[in-house]
Amino acid sequence: MTKQANADYWDTNGDWTFSGSYAADDVIFLLRPAAIEPVEVAEKERLIQSGVRHYSEMLSAEQVPDERYIALYHAALERNAARLKHDIATLADAIAERPQTAQECVVLSLARAGTPIGVLLKRALQRRGISAHHYSISIIRGRGIDEAALAYVAARHGTKTSIFVDGWTGKGAIRGELDQSLQASSLGFAPFLAVVADPAGRADLAATYDDYVIPSGLLNGIVSGLVSRSVLNDALVGPGDFHACLVMPEHKNVDLSRAFIAAIESAGPSTSLSSPWQANDRITTCEASTGLIAELAKAYKAKDTNRIKPGIAEATRAILRRVPDRVIVRDIHDPDVAHILLLADQAGVPIIQRDLKNYRAVTIIKDLGGEQQ
Repeated sequence: MTKQANADYWDTNGDWTFSGSYAADDVIFLLRPAAIEPVEVAEKERLIQSGVRHYSEMLSAEQVPDERYIALYHAALERNAARLKHDIATLADAIAERPQTAQECVVLSLARAGTPIGVLLKRALQRRGISAHHYSISIIRGRGIDEAALAYVAARHGTKTSIFVDGWTGKGAIRGELDQSLQASSLGFAPFLAVVADPAGRADLAATYDDYVIPSGLLNGIVSGLVSRSVLNDALVGPGDFHACLVMPEHKNVDLSRAFIAAIESAGPSTSLSSPWQANDRITTCEASTGLIAELAKAYKAKDTNRIKPGIAEATRAILRRVPDRVIVRDIHDPDVAHILLLADQAGVPIIQRDLKNYRAVTIIKDLGGEQQ
């Protein structure tokens, strides 16, 4: 990336300094802030499904949730903060035991859902005496990982101590993208993926297979440093540039990014522990996930499984960002899906209760006349 691009974010040492609304000690976003005109949600969905544009080329404006939804976020935070704190500690302990990351660890969180998790994990690693660094980088389904961001990290830290971090796995599509991208890269990063919750059975390390509410998964930019998801199109991203993003200072007064981190770190002992993650259960977990997606695709005539968004967080995001057709939950009385039921009710979307195997919620995106996702 040329130093002329976003000159305010390059310091005198030639280091990139963009940290959104987080403290610079917590994360550096290897994303390039840009002016991005929003596209209305229904129009965006039409363009995606028709194959005219890739989802990563566009953003819709993010709305601040109403008071009822924010109240559900705070209820989820109160209910699951201690559980998440415990799970972050579990990940940190396991990372500290790896020879590659016992002394130093470069946390590469996948923007943007991985970013709050990366902040928590970096702090937990530092408390264990590990020299930890945290960068948030872009990876896009169908387009790959940001090679310019990887090159930046490699030039400063090498590649051997890096791990990739996300909040959860949905179907495992990003896992596949990570594997494919790094195999094609000449930089030498290993595709080691750590997540909190792995209901798809696709991570190298996780705290649990349970599909539970990670509270940051209920919100978008206001819990992720006031930064949008990453955007990749030729008008915004040139050769050597980091992938682009939109900064949202207009939501500064409702930003919960730092408050979320503080709430997790100050949580007491968990009274609802996650089921422990065991590596030898990955195959059966992955098979269950794959089987469910196939069942749902057949039942709801989804020729493209990208219209199926499994897992609490992915189901939530699909209602907030896309055009949902229906929402499926395992138990309508489950408090961890209360926010999804509210969103579905507000959007006039049918709610179905059925067995979902590893998952507690799934959103099916409406078919607008095309199956290219």
